[in-house]
Amino acid sequence: MNADLYFWLAGCAALLVGLSKGGLPAVGMLAVPVLSLLMSPVKAAVLLLPIFVISDVVGIWLYRRDYSAANLRILIPAGVFGVLVGWLTASLVSDMAITFLIGVVGVAFCLNVWLRKQDNAPAQPADTVKGWFWGSLAGFTSFISHAGAPPFQVYMLPQKLPKTEFAGTATIVFAVINAAKILPYQNLRPYSGETLWSAAVLIPFALIGTVCGAYLTRRMADVWFYRIVQISLFAVSLKLIFDALQSYLGLT
Repeated sequence: MNADLYFWLAGCAALLVGLSKGGLPAVGMLAVPVLSLLMSPVKAAVLLLPIFVISDVVGIWLYRRDYSAANLRILIPAGVFGVLVGWLTASLVSDMAITFLIGVVGVAFCLNVWLRKQDNAPAQPADTVKGWFWGSLAGFTSFISHAGAPPFQVYMLPQKLPKTEFAGTATIVFAVINAAKILPYQNLRPYSGETLWSAAVLIPFALIGTVCGAYLTRRMADVWFYRIVQISLFAVSLKLIFDALQSYLGLT
């Protein structure tokens, strides 16, 4: 493998992680596909977890005053529960089926919003039952492949929160979820010194991305922020469906 190619592609993946932690939605989910150009998706997910965790620390500090407490009370325990379910069922659940399902849900949600023109619909409040369902699913899919954004966004977008509150809530929820994944990942896919060193080299990219993501989020108009959220969700969901079908057809 060309060392320069590895460095820049891996750096790009880390930058995407940082941008998502800074508040730009869904782009972090592109990190695993980018790294999959160099290594297996499983190895890519393992390598990226330390980078997610470090970026989370910076993201929490940047959004320490911007979050929805009502949603945190629901989504944090639900997300941790989803991680636990993912850990306990790791050998039983088909990654391909879950990836396909999440992709379909994301695409269906976006099409429903766009075709029914729900931009004028009244904002919905935080809901315990819906929050536990989507939060648990976010934790579960995040455990499988760092793909927790679509379920989170399906639950959060109808609430029409201020963009910094939306971004801060996402940052804090996934910071807790990622911290909860450390022990299960070590148990299922033990980290080597080489893996940790590879992750450490990429941290500067992630930190730069986190700061840039927060800067752009705070200066972006609300209407454009939520358009980017929806477009990103749609694009990533299509990518998940494509990946699942590719795996099913044996093309990977």
